[in-house]
Amino acid sequence: MTASIYPELDTARLTLRKFRVSDAPVVEELAGAVEVAEMTLNIPHPYEVGLAEEWFQTHQSDYELGEGVVFAMVNKETLDLIGAIGLIITPRYSRAELGYWIGKPFWGKGFATEAAHELLRFGFQELKLNRIYATHMTQNPASGRVMEKLGMTREGILRQHALKWDKFVDLATYGILSHEWTLASKR
Repeated sequence: MTASIYPELDTARLTLRKFRVSDAPVVEELAGAVEVAEMTLNIPHPYEVGLAEEWFQTHQSDYELGEGVVFAMVNKETLDLIGAIGLIITPRYSRAELGYWIGKPFWGKGFATEAAHELLRFGFQELKLNRIYATHMTQNPASGRVMEKLGMTREGILRQHALKWDKFVDLATYGILSHEWTLASKR
């Protein structure tokens, strides 16, 4: 994927766009909430000032190399940044890992599912991926419900697969194949 123009996607309620430097304080506040950080593997707590901008700086090159794409989730009506969603791509195997987080004030409103539906479409139609998978810590069943709503199949539990805050955690893994997504999207 040698494209240099970063994509922007739209859903009924959301714009999925590239992060801007001006988003950094909001990301640091939302992602830095202990309730968000404790349910994700890669968000630190405390979330130090400057980390968001460092993270943003990796997005363009990852996209140009075909290794990933990360979007800011922005509410079209209020223009609030509400979270992040992205794909970590493994081009060799034509697959990607879906990841997302939503700021606590925006939980339970269906934003993760809405954004992820669009990201699956983008991954399968635009990026021509064969498989998209996702994992969640088993103590975060809400994330598993999002994956089920996307039509992903629960594939199993990866026991003590990750270390989060000095404790080994189990991950539930889900996946969907391109042809499964195509069949489901025709219904």
